Amino acid sequence: MSAEECLARAMYFESNRSSEAGMLAVGTVVMNRLESGKYPKSVCGVVGQKNQFAPGVLSKPMGKGRDLATKTAKRVLRGARHSDVQKAMFFHTAGYSYPYSNMHYVTIQGGNSFYEKRRNATSTQSMVAERMEAEKQGRLPFTPPERALAAAVAAREPAPAVMRTPVRESRIARRMADPAPAASAAPKTMSIEDLIRANGG
Repeated sequence: MSAEECLARAMYFESNRSSEAGMLAVGTVVMNRLESGKYPKSVCGVVGQKNQFAPGVLSKPMGKGRDLATKTAKRVLRGARHSDVQKAMFFHTAGYSYPYSNMHYVTIQGGNSFYEKRRNATSTQSMVAERMEAEKQGRLPFTPPERALAAAVAAREPAPAVMRTPVRESRIARRMADPAPAASAAPKTMSIEDLIRANGG
């Protein structure tokens, strides 16, 4: 099977079959993987890698949308890339969510959400969707997802706890604040006669 057919099949089965942008985005991921050196060294090897793309991606028959996939695959093999995908090598069906903190989303195309794996990812699917909608409607400038997330995190953080005075300082402070207890009065000097009388003698 040729690289063109393998690529066309990946785009056909993994994206909305009427979305050229979605197909181009999937094709960009395939090429990003190929060029990364971390995946198989051929387009068909990348597409056919186990548990990475749709089941039967290299064997199921294609129907309507095949021509668009083939045309887009040719463009990708000649160097075309989806600019919003950037260097992303991962995607999943849009709207699904996962409990991981390393999924930095870059775009949503053809029914898929594309993301990079980063530590402490700062961009969510909803942020990307809002940005894309704002750009589409011309509502700019748009707050970048990184800033929006930082603001949201800051708003959720509890106020810093009031530092308590260490016990040692508080005792010193109390001693300084409270007057020293009055010294006990010195015992009264008594004569022997008074002492005898006080004891009933």
